[in-house]
Amino acid sequence: MSIPPTDAPETPTEEARGAHRRSTVLKWGVVVFAALAVALIPVPAGITVQSWRLLAIFVATIVGSIVRPMPGGAVVLVGVSAVALLGVLPVQQALGGYADPIVWLVLAAFFMSRGMIKTGLGRRIAFLFIRAMGRRTLGLGYALVLTDGLLAMIIPSNGARSGGIIFPVAKSLAEAYDSRPGPSARRLGAYLSVLLYQCDVIVCAMFLTGQASNVLIAKFAKEVTGIDLSYSRWALGALLPGIVSLAVVPLLLYRVFPPEVKHTPAAAELADAELRRMGPMRWPERVMLLVFALVAGLWMTTAWHGLNYAVVALLGICVLLLGGVLEWEDVLAERGAWDVFIWYGGLVRMAEALGETGITKRFAEASAAFTSGWTWWAALGLLLLVYFYAHYAFASITAHATAMYTPFLVVILAAGAPAYLAVLSLAYFSNLNASLTHYGTTPAPIWFGAGYVRQRTWWLLGLLVSVPNIIIWSVVGLLWWKALGWW
Repeated sequence: MSIPPTDAPETPTEEARGAHRRSTVLKWGVVVFAALAVALIPVPAGITVQSWRLLAIFVATIVGSIVRPMPGGAVVLVGVSAVALLGVLPVQQALGGYADPIVWLVLAAFFMSRGMIKTGLGRRIAFLFIRAMGRRTLGLGYALVLTDGLLAMIIPSNGARSGGIIFPVAKSLAEAYDSRPGPSARRLGAYLSVLLYQCDVIVCAMFLTGQASNVLIAKFAKEVTGIDLSYSRWALGALLPGIVSLAVVPLLLYRVFPPEVKHTPAAAELADAELRRMGPMRWPERVMLLVFALVAGLWMTTAWHGLNYAVVALLGICVLLLGGVLEWEDVLAERGAWDVFIWYGGLVRMAEALGETGITKRFAEASAAFTSGWTWWAALGLLLLVYFYAHYAFASITAHATAMYTPFLVVILAAGAPAYLAVLSLAYFSNLNASLTHYGTTPAPIWFGAGYVRQRTWWLLGLLVSVPNIIIWSVVGLLWWKALGWW
């Protein structure tokens, strides 16, 4: 047997590196082109040169967040630096987003998700639901969906919830029934992968903390309309359509993409064995449970005590640190949280400053002509569909909402739609549209990457599920918000 030359493995590595460099240069070219394409357009009357430059940087930042020549946080940091370096905003204003309470709310909530995973409380909750409901495949799916929904009440990282807690449990259950990628995928694993991702998207829409961008969406809504999408108001508005969606989607998938295994008594037995192995709740779990109840309770009752959401979240983190659940090293090691902090703070300020320039108002005035003469409900319906299916072009809910939420909201309002309908429909659709692809939001590559479902099947099922979701949240949602007296 001949031994290959020692430098043989280096050739493909160098080729891969070269391809990566070329790809990165091409992506940066797209970003720079987007900036120049906007900057070279003659500045409209009534808009300052500085405001137009801000638009160019903002568009380039969003394009960079989509094509990703570098991680999203780094792209936004470059954008913020450009705003300050070019004098578009004073440095205090350019960095002002990092002092926004919303940014600190998201940061603190990510730390709480780390506590949930570290203590094992999330897994315990999942196994309790599985033991109670998991003797049939449909019940097993609902058990894990309910776990996701419960955790979403305080954990805004759908990646931590769905990818870090639900995914490992679901994968273990699938393998317990000899369901692995390949010929045995349809036994159980394929169904659970699609079901749990599609339902996670619905759960994301049901809570202000469903995923990280929702608080940003709420901020945009308040800036444009003055409507405060508080934690309780967001959840109340999503309650009925969310429950209906969570009832319909699993049944639909069970019918069109059924698992071969219909009964799963071993899942309940496995959950019971895991709970016995975990033993009674230990001190860290008890503290985590206390913080969970405390934070969720205070967020739901903000109207009574007046504490800012960020203050409540920081209180929860302090309790976890004082109780020994989290160490300071845990906080420093939470890379995802600090990454979100960087790009959130930058996007919050740029989007806010852009809204102050009057550019979005001009966009609305120009776009309103497209639906001129239409009834408001026809304009609302068409624009919501365009907004929903535009997510095929986005690999991030944040990038989509930051780029399109405010302009679409302004145009819909200009068409005469009631403010609450426009605000809520766009907010919930911003989450539901992530169902379409295998890159729609953070957990999508995790579930798809498990290898149980082919891309063509994933996209077809995502398109199929989008139809009942749009109908439910448009029809049931509108009737529910009417019953609440919101429009």
